[in-house]
Amino acid sequence: MTARAYLPTYGVPSVTHRPTLPPLSNRLSEAPAASVDGEPTHFCGGLVKPTDLSTVFQPIVHLDTGELFAYETLVRCAVPGFAPIRLFERAEAEHSTGRLGRMIREIAVPLCGGTPVFFNLHPTELEDRWLVRPDDPIFSHDHDIYLEITESVPMTHFDLCMSVLREVCGRSGAHLVIDDLGAGYSNLKLIADLEPKVVKLDRALVQDLHRKPRQQTLVRIVVHLCNELGAAVVAEGIETYEEYVAVCDSGAQYGQGHLFARPSFPMPPITWPPPRSLRPWAS
Repeated sequence: MTARAYLPTYGVPSVTHRPTLPPLSNRLSEAPAASVDGEPTHFCGGLVKPTDLSTVFQPIVHLDTGELFAYETLVRCAVPGFAPIRLFERAEAEHSTGRLGRMIREIAVPLCGGTPVFFNLHPTELEDRWLVRPDDPIFSHDHDIYLEITESVPMTHFDLCMSVLREVCGRSGAHLVIDDLGAGYSNLKLIADLEPKVVKLDRALVQDLHRKPRQQTLVRIVVHLCNELGAAVVAEGIETYEEYVAVCDSGAQYGQGHLFARPSFPMPPITWPPPRSLRPWAS
């Protein structure tokens, strides 16, 4: 298998040069608006404070050139035992995913000037309507915003969520992304219903893809379906050169994973061309 020489972009802009950003802090305590509604907030039964939150960034790259497409914002918590998934699970149980998402955007948006950026949204955050507030940081960003709706949890109030997404995207120019396709509550009909600009394939579809001919066929079909519906495709979790080549052969336009850069702050540079030496079996 060989990497594709050209991949279409399906109308999605790219970033050739990213301006040098000042060494700002990635902690909420030093963000321009360090609390929401003027009130400091605790999560997870008081175990997690806003000052425990920070963000890191991981690049999403053009698979044919290695050029930057965008950065994804990922939250980190300084309290042991609160990995991002656990943090959002507890926030959902406390009906505070909207406030948590707002805090993450308050940290990240000031650090992303001149750069397209992806933000994860939990479906319950849409139900809380936090994003429609006119002072949300996404409305002040000076480049493209991509809002990721994870497919690994159910969207229980679909009509309400769609209404919020249409309002936010219409006012901010943000693009919709379906995240984690192939995990959890998989539903290909969402691609037709939500009309996303981008679809992200879950790591479960990418891992050892070069070793699984039947899975390669499945991924090619899914990529083709997404493209036919007007969505570009990002393959998540690319960790080896062989996975990279297999993903390129599937027709996916963009990639993300440790092979190109690990999540970090400041925004990490892209390793290109993808190094063969990262293969765990390399000599």
